[in-house]
Amino acid sequence: MSKLSRRRVLRGMLNGSAVTVALPFLNCFLNSNGTALASGAALPVRYGTWGWGLGMNSGIFVPKKLGAGYDLPEEIAMLAPVREHINLITNTQAFRDNYQNLCHYTGWVISRTGSAPKDNKDIPGETIDVTIANQIGRSTRFKSLTATATGDVRSTYSYDNVNTPNAPEWSPLQFYTRLFGPEFPDPNATTFTPDPHVMARRSVLSGVMGQTKGLMREAGAEDRARLDQYFTGLRHLEQQFQQRLEKPQPIAACHRVQAIDKDPPMGMDADAVALRHKMMTDLLVMAVACDQTRVFNMAYSNASAVTIKPGYEKPHHTDTHEEPVDQKVGYQPNASWFTRRAMESWGYFVDAFAKIKEGDGTLLDNVFICATTDHGYARVHSLDGMPQFTAGRAGGRVKTGLHIDAANTAGTRLGYTALRVMGVDTPSWGVNSNNTSKELGELLA
Repeated sequence: MSKLSRRRVLRGMLNGSAVTVALPFLNCFLNSNGTALASGAALPVRYGTWGWGLGMNSGIFVPKKLGAGYDLPEEIAMLAPVREHINLITNTQAFRDNYQNLCHYTGWVISRTGSAPKDNKDIPGETIDVTIANQIGRSTRFKSLTATATGDVRSTYSYDNVNTPNAPEWSPLQFYTRLFGPEFPDPNATTFTPDPHVMARRSVLSGVMGQTKGLMREAGAEDRARLDQYFTGLRHLEQQFQQRLEKPQPIAACHRVQAIDKDPPMGMDADAVALRHKMMTDLLVMAVACDQTRVFNMAYSNASAVTIKPGYEKPHHTDTHEEPVDQKVGYQPNASWFTRRAMESWGYFVDAFAKIKEGDGTLLDNVFICATTDHGYARVHSLDGMPQFTAGRAGGRVKTGLHIDAANTAGTRLGYTALRVMGVDTPSWGVNSNNTSKELGELLA
């Protein structure tokens, strides 16, 4: 019988007082059924995601021209100011394999995890931002940051696993306080005082890490693997705390943003969503510029978007299914109105990074952002013809300003490309029909 129990904790001492750190949930707890910084270092390359719901209408969204200088149909005409900063990938496919098409769920889960979900509560693996954060996010104040414009803490496309969503920041006021409140480590300050809370947390971890070998000897094979992953996370956290106890290098692009003293209206009308998106974007962009994180996520809407058009009785999701196609124009006018509002916010997101000067270029030059949605044509819950965007040049590793026709190949090719661009060494990505080892080569510089 195992000597471990759910009550077992790691114990240490801090300033003469006992401290404990809980263990992760283990199998043995179950029954048998169960270019230039100031230091001279290269500018870091960061990774981000952006998500919107309910796809698009291909007739007024997909450009007719491929490659550079592509045309901008009316549903994406507002992207003209940032066209040279982005790539549009069209005709991607999400393969559901032997599972049903889970409306407004299967598509985005595949694009973020590489695998089709078996039901609408299933997240088959960690999302790609988590994989990349584990590679590049260990040396910053926050391993990653996730935000939403919906005002709803459930609106996230980021998961460690099926039981662990990365809850988004939904309040601009709270997000400001977290990023730029009293604990903000201003890299350009003339003085530096280590945060006593961080010192205490690091001491706690240092006090318990010595017990890892004994625990590993007591655990079974699967639990040893789980404990090894857990302790690796603790060691990374300890390193992260150590980094925060050292004075950061000055960063010319970084400055404390204007204080937010109250939240904007929390309604779902399109103007309110756009305002929250703008406020959250401005905070997130400066957090990246200040090197508080190198991985970030923004949700403009959840997959079943319920954005409201003032004076119109149906929210976006309902409208995509109930509004008839206007035979004169060939599409659903109100559904397209909602898509255009989403694209306006996508354009704002990209431009916000482009406006920050960094080194010899801009912050956007040193990020790689992937934007995805849940369907191609939401009216019929299509998993083919799905659009994707990228933004930024990833420190010169990626070309921009292109329209690429993916020819109905797996949308996971973008995820695999992102992993390779961000230095994750993997021969392929995805499961079953969504598995790919083929990059979007047109994007690579």
